[in-house]
Amino acid sequence: MTDPEEKHPALTENIILLRREDFDELLVHAAERGADRCLAHLGLENGGAARDIRDLRDLLDAWRDARHTAWLTTIKVVTTGILAVLLVGAAIKLKLMGGAQ
Repeated sequence: MTDPEEKHPALTENIILLRREDFDELLVHAAERGADRCLAHLGLENGGAARDIRDLRDLLDAWRDARHTAWLTTIKVVTTGILAVLLVGAAIKLKLMGGAQ
């Protein structure tokens, strides 16, 4: 295998001479470009990306609330139905409904 210094001596020399501040700035710039490309890929490159994401989160929260409410309502309806059947059964058993005597 060849040594990277033999292949690109100037590149290795430039990396060694890079100051920490320059390296940090390079990383920040690369991260910003990557984030911009990611947002553009998702179709959120315009200035309204934050608002769009906030709206999506609000919509997701509303969906979760609706699902939770539907589940609670289902439990209440089933519980009320069971109690109603038990009450009618007790009334028939105690002959309070005017059934055959």
